[in-house]
Amino acid sequence: MTKTTSYALCSVLLFAGVSFAQPKVRKYDDKGAPPFKVLKEGELPPLDAYDNFVIGPNYTPAPERKKVDGVPEGKVQQFEFESKETKLFNPGIARKVFGKPDPNNPKTLIVETHTIDYKRRVGVYIPAQYKEGTEAPFMVVHDGPGHANGYKTMLDNLIAQKRIPPIVLISISNGGGDAQGHERGKEYDNMNGDYATYIEDEVLPRVEKTCKVKLTKDPDGRAAMGCSSGGSCALIMAWFRNDLYHRVLTTSGTFVNQAWPYKEEFPDGAWGFHETLIPKEPKKSIRLFIQVGDRDLYNPNVMRDNMHDWVEANHRMAKVLKAKGYEYQYLFCQNSGHCDGKAQGQFLPHAIEWTWKGYGAKK
Repeated sequence: MTKTTSYALCSVLLFAGVSFAQPKVRKYDDKGAPPFKVLKEGELPPLDAYDNFVIGPNYTPAPERKKVDGVPEGKVQQFEFESKETKLFNPGIARKVFGKPDPNNPKTLIVETHTIDYKRRVGVYIPAQYKEGTEAPFMVVHDGPGHANGYKTMLDNLIAQKRIPPIVLISISNGGGDAQGHERGKEYDNMNGDYATYIEDEVLPRVEKTCKVKLTKDPDGRAAMGCSSGGSCALIMAWFRNDLYHRVLTTSGTFVNQAWPYKEEFPDGAWGFHETLIPKEPKKSIRLFIQVGDRDLYNPNVMRDNMHDWVEANHRMAKVLKAKGYEYQYLFCQNSGHCDGKAQGQFLPHAIEWTWKGYGAKK
């Protein structure tokens, strides 16, 4: 995610004249935090661990980020299409001003929207090892399309070292704006399978046709990844369309109440994952990596629903995932903000490798 995109939520609120609390610095041993294992500087968690870990405050860029002579290089292709060419999310939505708190329901906002047309941009990384006509495992990344180029060297190295399978990476742009009343919020924050279905019906067939690849139908060979609302969207995809996705990687995941418009069935938005859904529903086939920064977002809007603390939300996620017996790993990053690039620079290759661990073992 670009710096501009990662701070989209804050910029929108400032533009709207909305005041919000500056992110407060949390400590890994604060009251209510899950138990953590503190790692040495530069150390990363074991690949076989399902637990909570602390890294930072200093970060070293991972060696997988640098080109290595002799490593086969994948290729990147990009394309775009118009929203009016699709069925779902056509037309898009946008707002002119931030919403007002609903006096009758503190869990939602009153927002005025208008319809828009937009372009969907897609970047696709295809590994050098891909053999034409074969089915490839793949990872969908939100807030694209730049990740296809940005992660290329890292993926080249991880694949060459046989630490991950030869995955296709599909980096998809959002429909614009952020949060309640904008197209990005509609796509990423709502608790349903619509966006996963949209990718399945509108994006993946275009990837296969344009890039001459064949993508696996096996949900164990499909991962979803994202930062902020892109992270919560990744889990939403796997939760509501578990027939399509089994692997999830989130950074600064927005497991808070951003869903709009309000739906009685899921009154807490993505906060409901740790409040009710994961604890009370049968365990699903999901392997999940989550991360948060000690300076992550805290109540950044006019809502006072006690469901807008990114650190608390991710702490709660770790607790319920562990209690339910999920394959998960949680990183708490010191000296790290929302979607923090310096922290990701160290841990992201590890996170991708952890997310794909075990793929193909039972085949």
